[in-house]
Amino acid sequence: MIIRIFVTGGTFDKEYNELNGELFFKETHLYEMLKLGRCRVEFDITTLMMIDSLDMADSDRDIILENCIRANENKIVITHGTDTMVETARVIAGSVKDKTIVLTGAMIPYKFGSSDGLFNLGSALAFVQTLPHGVYIAMNGKYFNWDNVRKNKKTGVFEESRFLRSC
Repeated sequence: MIIRIFVTGGTFDKEYNELNGELFFKETHLYEMLKLGRCRVEFDITTLMMIDSLDMADSDRDIILENCIRANENKIVITHGTDTMVETARVIAGSVKDKTIVLTGAMIPYKFGSSDGLFNLGSALAFVQTLPHGVYIAMNGKYFNWDNVRKNKKTGVFEESRFLRSC
């Protein structure tokens, strides 16, 4: 079994410019992360784009969807910015029914050293191998159905959204 990994950017792959204090994209850190994590699953990485998810347009989501549909693998992990991860998951879930797709991201860039990205990536790889077909989000060691999750911007964690509707 080969796991397809699609890279889309997000905080996961951002780097810090010490001269101007801005975050920017250079290249994905996934290969380094998988080596550091001693990953023993077979994978194939494709970089689709390197953008902040707040800058993601419908056309970008269409590219992600098309690649999920065309992928020969039925187990897919997508690294994605956390701000619009649910929107992208919604687009994918509307069209892909015969694959297990897990989106994951990071709140802190991997290059900062204190990132949650390595843990989230490892969790996503484990979940994609064990969950049934569907679209999920994996963050902080938990997985969520794509239609029952939200990013809590006050606490910086993902949580189930169905319990929050009555609040």
